[in-house]
Amino acid sequence: MIKWIKSAPEQPLLADKEHVDDTYRYWRIQIMLGMYVGYAVYYLTRKSFNYVMPEMLQDLGFTIADVGLISTLFYFMYGASRFISGVLSDAANPRYFMGIGLILTGVLNILFGVSSSLFALIVLWIANAFFQGWGWAPCAKLLTSWYSRNERGFWWAACNTSHNVGGAVIPLLAGVLAVHHGWRYGMIVPGVIAIISGCFLCFRLRDRPASMGLPSVGRWRSDRQELDQEQKSAKLPLMLMLKKYIFFNKYIWLLATSYVFVYVVRIGINDWGNLYLTQNHGFSLVKANSALTMLEVGGFIGTIVAGWGSDKLFAGNRVPMNIIFMIGILLSVLLIWLLRIDSYVFNAICFFFIGFFIFGPQMLIGMAAAESSHKNSAGAATGFVGIFGYLGAALSGWPLAKVLESWSWDGFFVVLSVTTLASTLLLLPLAIEPRRAKPEAADES
Repeated sequence: MIKWIKSAPEQPLLADKEHVDDTYRYWRIQIMLGMYVGYAVYYLTRKSFNYVMPEMLQDLGFTIADVGLISTLFYFMYGASRFISGVLSDAANPRYFMGIGLILTGVLNILFGVSSSLFALIVLWIANAFFQGWGWAPCAKLLTSWYSRNERGFWWAACNTSHNVGGAVIPLLAGVLAVHHGWRYGMIVPGVIAIISGCFLCFRLRDRPASMGLPSVGRWRSDRQELDQEQKSAKLPLMLMLKKYIFFNKYIWLLATSYVFVYVVRIGINDWGNLYLTQNHGFSLVKANSALTMLEVGGFIGTIVAGWGSDKLFAGNRVPMNIIFMIGILLSVLLIWLLRIDSYVFNAICFFFIGFFIFGPQMLIGMAAAESSHKNSAGAATGFVGIFGYLGAALSGWPLAKVLESWSWDGFFVVLSVTTLASTLLLLPLAIEPRRAKPEAADES
């Protein structure tokens, strides 16, 4: 790894408590703002393709299966990159790791926007998927370093809403650009925004508190649960840490398998929702994309409720809130499928509630994985479950496209309903078992 991208060295502890308090308070806000802006823009360059897709289909003559293949290959690479980048980011400086990744995704979006052949588009979108993986792992590292266990649900949820903001902006931005200027501008403009934002991250973010002479966040906040995880997270060789706290951690495996099904639903609705509204309800592209924006509005609110609720109602146990939200997903999917009302308002409300409930588990499962692992492997833990999540996302691409071609939208919604039930059943053992997942649980395996 390039020397200047490596994690910043620890500095001698500051002696002045007031200075420590001021430094912590200032940088916790600045880091959150940097992560928020950065990850929102990552989402612009990740989802731009989906929202120019109907216009691109007409212009280039691709089939639904063609774009489904692009989506599937993207998610396979993105899932692999989430784990690889998670391992790398735990030893990297987040400000450069996240910033450089965003710059490169911007460049690749621009190149995608000036290409036409299916092969070139596949190669560029796979490359984009790899650098998209550089986005969340640094956030997981910073969230577990600067915010302690008894408050992390709120802060993690707040940061997680950044992709709801990005997800709400990109349908309108890409849709309007695609309709009025052509689909290529719907790719190029988000790419330019990403390059500028990546440069901003390189200057705005910081590394762990120890790199600034600060005590650990557990010591600073006197958080018993956080201190407990810090004490049990002794420094270990990388492979031993991965083996003990991730690969042989039964909690991680249950969470990861559940994540597969969560992402089938989340990405299935997100990627195919505008096509459903244009084909099944006769909406224009801009009207369909504006209705789909409600998915992100609902997700913004639902993420905050899920994080706050898991902190306050279940004392940091993320599983019960997960199960409550999974039931909400099932009811919302059944509502939009079975009632089949052409009203714009009705469909927008349905997307709002699907977003409200789906983004809770999407956030909580990743956070539970980080909290069930070693303190210094948060990026690897979230990256590992991310592999499984984006296996589910890959299944929502070409395989779900084939379901659509064979069984139409009824088959589509049957798949989403069944996967929601499967995810809920996989979480039940974690809810029934009285002992919450902790890092030391790996010792039993």
